[in-house]
Amino acid sequence: GGKESQASQWGALAALAARVTGRPCKLRLDRDDDFVLTGKRHDFGVRWTTGHDGDGRIVGHDIVYDARCGYSAELSQGVIDRTMFHADSAYFLPSTTILTRRLKTNTVSNTAFRGFGGPQGVLAMETVIDRIAQSLGRDPLDVRKANFYGAGRDVTPYGQTVTDCDTLLPLVETLESTSQYRARRSDIARFNAASPILKKGIALTPVKFGISFTLMHLNQAGALVHVFADGSISINHGGTEMGQGLYVKVAQVVAEEFGVPLAQVKITATTTDKVPNAGPTAASAGSDLNGMAAQAAAVQIRARMAEVAAQMLEAPVEAVVFRDGAVASGDRRMTFAELAKACWLRRVSLSQTGFYATPEIHWDRAKASGRPFLYFAYGACCAEVILDTMTGENRVTRVDILHDCGRSLNPAIDIGQIEGGFVQGMGWLTTEELVFDAKGRLRTHAPATYKIPVASDVPEDFRVSLWDAENRAPTIYRSKAVGEPPFILGVAVFSALADAVHSLRPGTPVALDAPATPEALMRAVRVSRGAA
Repeated sequence: GGKESQASQWGALAALAARVTGRPCKLRLDRDDDFVLTGKRHDFGVRWTTGHDGDGRIVGHDIVYDARCGYSAELSQGVIDRTMFHADSAYFLPSTTILTRRLKTNTVSNTAFRGFGGPQGVLAMETVIDRIAQSLGRDPLDVRKANFYGAGRDVTPYGQTVTDCDTLLPLVETLESTSQYRARRSDIARFNAASPILKKGIALTPVKFGISFTLMHLNQAGALVHVFADGSISINHGGTEMGQGLYVKVAQVVAEEFGVPLAQVKITATTTDKVPNAGPTAASAGSDLNGMAAQAAAVQIRARMAEVAAQMLEAPVEAVVFRDGAVASGDRRMTFAELAKACWLRRVSLSQTGFYATPEIHWDRAKASGRPFLYFAYGACCAEVILDTMTGENRVTRVDILHDCGRSLNPAIDIGQIEGGFVQGMGWLTTEELVFDAKGRLRTHAPATYKIPVASDVPEDFRVSLWDAENRAPTIYRSKAVGEPPFILGVAVFSALADAVHSLRPGTPVALDAPATPEALMRAVRVSRGAA
């Protein structure tokens, strides 16, 4: 939310001060003020009633989300709509009612954060699955697999058909095998039986995350590409680089289209006087949208250059190949720079705008029906934890992740996003507790009271792999978005902690609130021991 909307009020204050004083004004918040005054991720109270058969397969599901929005609407409509879109997590719900109440409260106005409401929807559904498994005495993974989307069970509550519902089960079963999930669960059961205080838990949870803005007009992007007479290439697009590697990925696309080294392509700073009407760099769509726009521009320039190359190489246009910094047909070739200069001398345009609008998507909010997402990104995480039931202290001992990036544009960047997203999601669900007093004032407003993950919280045994399969949707080089989906992988840690508590009294559902702080864990432990 800080990048999308939360800076506006401070910009307005600075502008007001400049107007009153007639002098330039810069406003920079102290860290404590920043904590207190800017919005947070929406927190929810969730109530559900779920019916299921003896195998844990859901037959009916009613759920109500009460969302704390704060003192103004801000981005709450879009955020909480996305919570509803992800209320199914990865599961087919044959009969369901999904309701939300957007509550105005005397607290700071809540806003967007990585996942934009999706993680809250997923967390609630995964908790339902865990409760079903605990009640039945079944392995939670078996209950999850029994409820996955599949043939004849492939329509979401909002009417979109999941056309690639055969992706998740093989992915999960691959991780189940490579993580030795079954053997480790047996080992953990033996450990817990012999350990009265320290309890281990393990969970393997899925990710299914829809990719596209649910506000339809935001699904568009533009780009401007120039090829200079010396063969160098400049690219400008509407995406904002904030450390996620967007500039590198879009530069790779342009380099690939022209067949030149990446170093030959330069990205210029994003500015709306070059590429206007840019939407937010959000919803994990930065590479999808801007990569396609840049490709569209590069392809048009390359087509004009190919015509010149065909004349110079005395070959048909379709036989001209751009590769390895050269342009060739058969045994005849020239450097890309030589061709660029030739095009300039022949007065051939080497500049082009590109535009992309996500196809096939549509959404009727009033009818709550349509196809709001071009595709789904999938993943799975197996997390193992150890819990001290006397103090609530805990540690994540091992994490195995298998994540679907389609045909990855840059595996190194994508793995970094997966690792970072997981740790961020783990922090959200274990340590990052927001405490407001009765007057709506935030009391956890500094690093001393608001605990984010640190280096020592990263599991020493941390294994991340990419699922090797291209996107079936027509995305840039058949890749998949990787910004937000990995955040949801952290749900596995929450479920593993619930599993550790469940070992105190198998067969009794665990009432664990998020975040699973030591205090929340001790409350759950006391309830479980009291029930015994």
